[in-house]
Amino acid sequence: MRICVLGTGYVGLVAGTCFAENGNDVICVDLNKEKIEALNKGQIPIYEPGLTDLVVRNQKEGRLSFSTDGPASIQKSEVIFIAVGTPSSTDGSADLELFMKAAETISDNLNGYKIVVNKSTVPVGTAAKVEKLIRSRTQAEFDVVSNPEFLKEGTAVDDFLKPDRVVIGTAKESAYKTMAQLYAPFVRQGNPILWMSNVSAEMTKYAANSFLATKISFINEIANLCEVVGADIESVRKGITTDVRIGKHFLYAGVGYGGSCFPKDVKALLKTGHDHGQPMEVIAAAETVNQTQKELLFRKIERHFDKHLKGKTFAIWGLSFKPNTDDMRDAPMRWW
Repeated sequence: MRICVLGTGYVGLVAGTCFAENGNDVICVDLNKEKIEALNKGQIPIYEPGLTDLVVRNQKEGRLSFSTDGPASIQKSEVIFIAVGTPSSTDGSADLELFMKAAETISDNLNGYKIVVNKSTVPVGTAAKVEKLIRSRTQAEFDVVSNPEFLKEGTAVDDFLKPDRVVIGTAKESAYKTMAQLYAPFVRQGNPILWMSNVSAEMTKYAANSFLATKISFINEIANLCEVVGADIESVRKGITTDVRIGKHFLYAGVGYGGSCFPKDVKALLKTGHDHGQPMEVIAAAETVNQTQKELLFRKIERHFDKHLKGKTFAIWGLSFKPNTDDMRDAPMRWW
């Protein structure tokens, strides 16, 4: 297929490269001229294991290219992914300014039927807004599909090439079939492609990230109690994670979650609940625990030195929010 990806951040660059790896013709678009020039030279702006080799190989084989020309790239493509940033606004809601501008660019350059795919993490109801916007600006035929990403920084390439599941949100069977065909090479081991409504797909992304964030806050609260009562959190962790109903993932005590996804997605889900008169009390508690957890290490240091910190030098080993990434966005250590 001929694919256009608007945005060359973690999601857009990984998605575009992996689609090219499976034989599609992909154009990744970004407004940042310097970034595109670097990518065309094989210089990757982010650290993600395995990504550089895939980018360089697919460029050399002519399946992957980079451009600042959004209109031309859209017109050449059958499927257009929007993968631009949706950061938190001051009230916790997702800032959709760049996302909707991308939708406007698509609407103004439709030269035939296209599938417009929301790949960015966007609030419930965004697909309907995108469809309304595009219909107000063009007579061309199109479908809007919600296709949230579930990539973990540090393992994003492997996550994309071997997904646990693929979520496709659309009311149109023909659009679903096209998307299922696109993703078929990635799920040959039998992992599911889930067809649902746009709204359900949008909610699935927020629900998944908020649940994982809640697991992290839960184990941190247990760790804090273990310290007080004299229990060993590692023993307790092993004791609970061997229960298959609980599982072992995202249950490691630390200084709280960070990164570009969990903090903003938790806030966005809380804002959605507030806007609809539905308090999200468990999610709110997870966020509160996470904020408090960032102070924990400092309090321990202060207690260890009996509050005599003046003149002392401290080294911090590891600043990014997790291993195998250079991403500092909302990393707990930045709070210091």
